[in-house]
Amino acid sequence: MIHVVSIGLAEDHATAWFAYDDADFARKVAATDPLAAWEIHDVATVAELLADQGHDTVDAAAQAACPALCALGARYGWEHPLYRADHLLGRGVLSEEPVSVRSAFEAALQVRPGTHRLYWTDTEAVGAFEGADPWLCAPAHWRARHALHQQLLALDVLADNL
Repeated sequence: MIHVVSIGLAEDHATAWFAYDDADFARKVAATDPLAAWEIHDVATVAELLADQGHDTVDAAAQAACPALCALGARYGWEHPLYRADHLLGRGVLSEEPVSVRSAFEAALQVRPGTHRLYWTDTEAVGAFEGADPWLCAPAHWRARHALHQQLLALDVLADNL
C-alpha cells in the first residue's frame, strides 16, 4: 500500500490516507486535482496526437495545422512515445524522456498547499513512524505522526499491543 501524510498550511491539522497501488493513487490524486488525469500523466505517439487532431497522415494539411507536432515527429519519429506530465514538466510540455505514473502524480500532490509525505510501502510507512523519517518524528509534526499511526492501526499494518 501507498501511505500519504499531509499537513495543512497552518500545521494544526494533519491527515493520512492510503492507496492500494499506483493506479489507485493516481485515481485518488486526479479526483481532487484541477487538471484532467491525462494532463497529469499521458503517453502518446506523435501519430496518435495528429490523429486526435483529425490528421491520419502527415501531409501538407497536417504540417500546416500542427507544425509543432510535425516537428516532434520529424525529430523523434512518428511512433516514438512522448510523455506529458504538466505538474512535473510544465503545462502542455511533451518530453521524449519517460515519466512514470508515480512521478507525475506525486508531483501533482506536491504542488498543493501544505506538506505531503509519501511512503510507497507498508514497510516504509512503519519505518517512518518508528523513527526512520526525521521529518515525521519532529515534535512540530506530531499530528502527522499520529495520523499515520491511526491509519496503520486501522489497516492492521500495526498491532495495538496496549
